[in-house]
Amino acid sequence: MSQTLSKLDTSHIDEISSSYNEPDWLKDYRKDSLSVYDSLPIELSPLYNKYTDAKKMDPEKVSLSASTAQTTPSFLQKRLGELENEICVIQIGTHITKINLPEDLKSKGLVISSISDAIANNSELVKKALETSKSQDDKFTALNNAAFNSGIFIHIPRNLILEKPIHFLSCLSDDGLSVISRNIIFADESSKATVVQELYSPKSDSQQAYLELLNTNVAANAQLDVTTLQMIDQHAVNFSTRRTDLAQDAKINWYSGLFGSMLSRYKIDYFLNGTGASSNDSEVVFGNNEQSFDIQTNVNHESPATEGRVVEKSILRNKSKSLFKGMIRIKENAVKSNSFLSGRSILLDKDAKSDAIPGLEIFTNDVKATHSASVAQIDEEQVFYLKTRCLSHEEAERTIVEGFLEPLSRKMSYQVRAWIAYLIESKWENRELTVNTDEELTKFVEVEETRYNEDAEIEQHYKYR
Repeated sequence: MSQTLSKLDTSHIDEISSSYNEPDWLKDYRKDSLSVYDSLPIELSPLYNKYTDAKKMDPEKVSLSASTAQTTPSFLQKRLGELENEICVIQIGTHITKINLPEDLKSKGLVISSISDAIANNSELVKKALETSKSQDDKFTALNNAAFNSGIFIHIPRNLILEKPIHFLSCLSDDGLSVISRNIIFADESSKATVVQELYSPKSDSQQAYLELLNTNVAANAQLDVTTLQMIDQHAVNFSTRRTDLAQDAKINWYSGLFGSMLSRYKIDYFLNGTGASSNDSEVVFGNNEQSFDIQTNVNHESPATEGRVVEKSILRNKSKSLFKGMIRIKENAVKSNSFLSGRSILLDKDAKSDAIPGLEIFTNDVKATHSASVAQIDEEQVFYLKTRCLSHEEAERTIVEGFLEPLSRKMSYQVRAWIAYLIESKWENRELTVNTDEELTKFVEVEETRYNEDAEIEQHYKYR
């Protein structure tokens, strides 16, 4: 039975708990979180409250159910075919429709499962993740803790180094129902892995929502690379709350390409808990029509000699909007830490709008911390110059955008750069947003592989001296 988000109550929570046969401790956890959800405002900070568009999500239109349809939308068939032989987990609506985990990796301890199976088989790790995300911190954290009806669990065991990425593809169902997903990733000591998250939705006249809470835990000396590509239809909304905890000498690189949805609200927290931990967060936003992007990224330095880097870049067309809220917090014990925060936007039309609110909270000496923000219209002199070189007005704009993104894309892998370049071109030309690895996308990879190979250029220089 479905009901709207505005009428969410304990009966719906009981229905979800019963359908998954959950333990009593989890039922109590859900109900406590629901009471917190009802008591919190959309934004806790009065400063952020006057800027946010989170109210665009209409609780009267967002319908929830313990279970949705699991029919695979036709536009995904090609992409699913490409993932046939890859390490992957496929989620359609609330259902995990496929998990492809090779036997050799399974025997080494790699776990990929639904959140309901993880509650039964890996309850201690799940409980640890649930306790980490405090419902009091944010209204939508509380909502997810109370009413999650799906999710995935990934555990990368100690010392395992994965050569191929784990693909996590999630798509809203075609019955108009929304999804609240509780996703958990654990990277154990000295492990190394790459996770690629793809978010889709079918075209719909109703306001569907993909609401996600993702906990990532990176243990000592482990490295995790995560790429999120959000390609949801512009009738839907996407709220994502992420928390990443890093132990000593742990490292995470997170690349986000946000292209779809009517409203995207991302709250991202990094907690550098161990000495030498580092996080690198790179975000690319491309908005058009009346899309709205609300991004809050916080880096919390809890221990000495930690490093944080956040770079967000927005390209905005038509009447689209972006809001970037960033904060660096360096605690009393985090001496010799180094942190950088940057939010930059380029406006391609006069009706586009962007706000940036970066901040620093420094509680100790002997650290390096800096932040910057800029919002600017596209430079007409640059456009004029490029047009004198026989480029059309649109080609000139695209060239400027490429230059705007180039310093950021240098930090990404060839494949990620190719995906983002392909999605930008698709959106520019109003094509369907997807990352099928067909011949057209292969061309982007080939270009990116040759673009920044500075070492090869140096070797060639010495070879012919």
